[in-house]
Amino acid sequence: MSTLFSPVREFFKKGDVLLLVLCLAASGFGLALIFSATQYFGETRWMRFVFVQFAAICLGTAAYMLLTFVDFQLFVEKRWKLLLAFNFIFILLLLTPLGEDYNSGNLNWLVISRIIPKFPMDIQPNEIVKISFILMLALQIVKIQDHGQNISSIPSIVQIGGHTIFMLGLIAVVCGDFGMCVIYMMIFVVMAWVAGVKLRWFVLVGGGIVLAAVIFWLFFLPETDLWNDYRIMRFRVVFDHSLDPRNRGWQQNRSILAIGSGQLFGQGYLNGIQTQAGNSQALPARHTDFIYAVCGEELGLVGCMALLLLLSLIVLRCVWVGRHASSPFNAYVCMGMAGMLLAQITFNVGMCLFILPVMGLTLPFISYGGSSIITLFAAMGIVSSVKARTLPSWLRDRSPV
Repeated sequence: MSTLFSPVREFFKKGDVLLLVLCLAASGFGLALIFSATQYFGETRWMRFVFVQFAAICLGTAAYMLLTFVDFQLFVEKRWKLLLAFNFIFILLLLTPLGEDYNSGNLNWLVISRIIPKFPMDIQPNEIVKISFILMLALQIVKIQDHGQNISSIPSIVQIGGHTIFMLGLIAVVCGDFGMCVIYMMIFVVMAWVAGVKLRWFVLVGGGIVLAAVIFWLFFLPETDLWNDYRIMRFRVVFDHSLDPRNRGWQQNRSILAIGSGQLFGQGYLNGIQTQAGNSQALPARHTDFIYAVCGEELGLVGCMALLLLLSLIVLRCVWVGRHASSPFNAYVCMGMAGMLLAQITFNVGMCLFILPVMGLTLPFISYGGSSIITLFAAMGIVSSVKARTLPSWLRDRSPV
């Protein structure tokens, strides 16, 4: 019996227990919101949503603990070719009969139940590949630095930028998910900044993109059929909320109404008018993309601030572990994970507040999604593995970090 529980004891000695507690607290908060947001489906369906989410949390916790014992730097150094092939092939699987877009316009899901009957959840390759992308990019940066190259030199920027552009292009072409492309881009920006890429590159590239977008938006786009394309309309309604309130702006209008009606303390758990409504005036996608609005309506500003505080603590914990990592590779991985979470939180909350366009991005640890939850716990398990391999302070000062 003692042998059976020895890995668990080892985890509590070396793993990041605080990060796990924070993740479980956030997931528990999300589970409570999902329970409320799915009541209108009826007992049979809301039980399925809650069960799948709870099962995913349990599996994610197991993945977190197991991955704590893996040395990812050693694994990636030896198996980077396999990891690169995995990224490419896994996304291409979406082009097979397993791929499904569920009328969202984005080919994001693999329907595993088509080959394994009654499989309870679909898989999102984009979510899973985010982790391997971070690991690969961290290794690439370290290899550049180990060879004595300046990370801000043109060859270095071409290498890490080319890797990122390849992934963005693959996701854009196969999936059409530009919201996920933004998250990958933000991961790159955070990791490149931490690695020491000079500010001038961000100003040059970012400024160029913004300038090109503004010129295209003002002078070329209105003259094309794309001006009324649904993806462009998602941006246009952000600048003019009255432009298309019954169509492209409808979801976000309902969201800010729900959040505003919650005021300071909310309408009460399980009592939100839009959250519990089952008619056309109800809050859309309330258990996924717009779950933050559920929190605002039922728990008010206090609940929203508590939720954001909890998620912020997870991000800060990733940064803290990265700051105390035993190697540059591990530090970059932790910062990449923190950047991933921060970007997704920012864009989801911004979408719900109608200050950013709808991008189909869920709120980490809070929104419904089995594959998303398991992936997030796995990502945090990698951060825990970094913490488990932190050098003692008298050695840490001699490390290259």
